[in-house]
Amino acid sequence: MLERLKPIEIGKNVKLHIIKTDKFKTNLVSVYFKRPLIKDEVTKNALLAMVLPRGTKKYTSSMVISKELEGLYGAFLGCDVAKKGERQIIQFRMQLINDQYVEDENLLARGMEIFNEYINDPYIVNSCFEKKYVNQEKDNLMERIEGRKNDKMKYAYDRCIEEMCKNEKFSLYPYGNIEDLKNITSESLYAHYKNIIATSPIDICVVGDFDELEIQTLVTEKLKFKQGDVISIGREKIDYTPEEVKKIKEEMDINQGKLNLGYRTNVPFESELYHSLLVYSNILGGGPNSKLFKNVREKESLCYYIFSRIEKFKSLMLIGSGIEFDNYEKAVALIEKEIREMNQGNFSDEDIKSAKNAIITSIRGMTDSPYMLGDFYYSQAISGSEDTLETMIEKIRKVNKEQIIEAGKNIQLDTIYFLKNKGEVL
Repeated sequence: MLERLKPIEIGKNVKLHIIKTDKFKTNLVSVYFKRPLIKDEVTKNALLAMVLPRGTKKYTSSMVISKELEGLYGAFLGCDVAKKGERQIIQFRMQLINDQYVEDENLLARGMEIFNEYINDPYIVNSCFEKKYVNQEKDNLMERIEGRKNDKMKYAYDRCIEEMCKNEKFSLYPYGNIEDLKNITSESLYAHYKNIIATSPIDICVVGDFDELEIQTLVTEKLKFKQGDVISIGREKIDYTPEEVKKIKEEMDINQGKLNLGYRTNVPFESELYHSLLVYSNILGGGPNSKLFKNVREKESLCYYIFSRIEKFKSLMLIGSGIEFDNYEKAVALIEKEIREMNQGNFSDEDIKSAKNAIITSIRGMTDSPYMLGDFYYSQAISGSEDTLETMIEKIRKVNKEQIIEAGKNIQLDTIYFLKNKGEVL
């Protein structure tokens, strides 16, 4: 049983989303603070998500918080940031066992009280965050930013986006940058925190098995936000025609080249063609049955891996691959050839069926995790979509060949990014 109730306005710019399901033995409560993805605050938001879990007014350290959570049958509290289009999301999560499995009817209420303090009543010393905590987390965040290069595949993917969207907000890394990090103080971070609480649109998503009226009452009573003038965050600009293809080559001490091609699709997520675009991308590079996998990897033996992915909110398509350094030109030519083949309709009904099945399996897989389920419906809320998992599956099923070709008509290559070995001559 899975039921998504209509969003409930429980405060000015505070919306409650209830997803009822009896699939899990836990209840998950997520609180999302929506922020614009801008350089002025992206690093502060990332650091804030690391400092807040260090302590609250009542529970002054992460160790004290952990002990309190142990008393709630091993409940979990966490905080992180995410990037959804040109929005940075500060997300708080609490997961605890459903009280029907334990002899404690007040478990969720007690958990919500701690959760509220976790968000709204942090550990403050002399009118700012504890300096020791801030300095320690600054070091941790610096390590995370510097450690981006350790995952070469993801690093190359992100760098392609950064070069592709160089003058756009979408280019920003959600964990910020070292230069801005150095200038953050306990005082400035606390001032920023108060601004976040006062001005952010807030969404609360609850996933689990409960009475909806009881959960609405509990959330309204226990989670209190002192809001002022809440900001408005606009839609991303997606209409973009590249004047020329940008070719970026970056050197690093690596054994395998990372080739990424970034395309502007010009198909917004609101479009009737969006689901056709998802099928297009999956036929092209969605797995072992895809065109790129069979023709570029298997037939030509040109790459170790290859995939195609849609960035929903920014309407981009990214193709990523790992290749030998001297296969750069040939790989680019073959990938472009497969795009042309797709746009000319050179794919079969079996290709369409395989792509649809893969997408539907992926959508249904979201029900395996309360985190994925909650995040999916929050993303739907951001995009203003009322589609459930089932209605999305139905739209995928209805996609036909003509629509897939139509979705590909406006796809334009914007950027070719290649991460190669130092001193490698191409």
